[in-house]
Amino acid sequence: MGNTIGSIFRFTIWGQSHAPAIGVTIEGLPAGTHIDREKLQLFLDRRRPGQNQYSTTRKESDTAVFAAGLNEDSDTVGAPVTAIIKNTNTRSSDYNELKYIPRPGHSDYAAMAKYGESRDAAGGGQFSGRLTAPLCIAGGIAIQILEKKGIKISARPVMIGGETEEEKMLERIDEARADGDSVGGIIECVIEGVPAGVGEPMFDGIESRIAQMVFGIPAVKGVEFGSGFGCAGLKGSENNDPFIFKDGRVQTEGNNHGGILGGITSSMPIVFRAAFKPTPSIAKEQDSIDIRTNEAVKLKVKGRHDPCIVLRAVPVVEAAAAAAILDEIFLSEVRL
Repeated sequence: MGNTIGSIFRFTIWGQSHAPAIGVTIEGLPAGTHIDREKLQLFLDRRRPGQNQYSTTRKESDTAVFAAGLNEDSDTVGAPVTAIIKNTNTRSSDYNELKYIPRPGHSDYAAMAKYGESRDAAGGGQFSGRLTAPLCIAGGIAIQILEKKGIKISARPVMIGGETEEEKMLERIDEARADGDSVGGIIECVIEGVPAGVGEPMFDGIESRIAQMVFGIPAVKGVEFGSGFGCAGLKGSENNDPFIFKDGRVQTEGNNHGGILGGITSSMPIVFRAAFKPTPSIAKEQDSIDIRTNEAVKLKVKGRHDPCIVLRAVPVVEAAAAAAILDEIFLSEVRL
């Protein structure tokens, strides 16, 4: 099932953008694991919509309510943990037209082809970025567990709308919003503290595990590790990272390999970048078709949409990375 991921730290995301609620059910958490609910809520608040001019005007509290799996002290009891977020500020009528006229660049047509008339078109249904909120619950819990193991995860935008300076990034978002358009960007994520030797070769390499999780985030169209695609233009003598012994452990002088060699961690920081496409829901007129008649039509998307999702996606990338790493850490502990 496409909504479930993980081997030991395994979770299922459920719900739709305009359903009464969305949520996540998490398996594999050892009994007695304490979850700091206040800290988790602060993490969720970083993704929450409607906080400033750079995001959608849809306002949701995104309060996580735990329905199962925790005791009164917020410790896990060994059963699956289920958390719910209620949807309270929906306007499904904005999507009536989109049930038959797919948005260019969006999953609308693909969903039509797969699910037909049974699909939920309101707010993008299960394909909406709204579903990254429960991902942040699972990832936020993973972050708390990893921190106790000395592993830290942080992400930041490094490019938006072709700009790399923070002030100019925000200017590009403002310009796009005023023009009824949108812009994309790139988020860089750094994972520190993962020891050497974590991971498996080939198909279960750390790159594969992280990339699968990150590609589950709507709008991600590319993931690269270390020097990424840039290494294709380098010589081996330029791209190779010389080994050194420093601070009592083996390290490398540079980190073009992004902390991963042969799918296995090297003890250097894991560094990857995720590319996000521009939000497809824009007010500018676009060409589409009416699937009832197959005739060409002009479309201007109504409703409330982010002119750029990159800023709100930063904690989502952190959550995805944390979930992937924690699952791999759990697997490594089992193998030992």
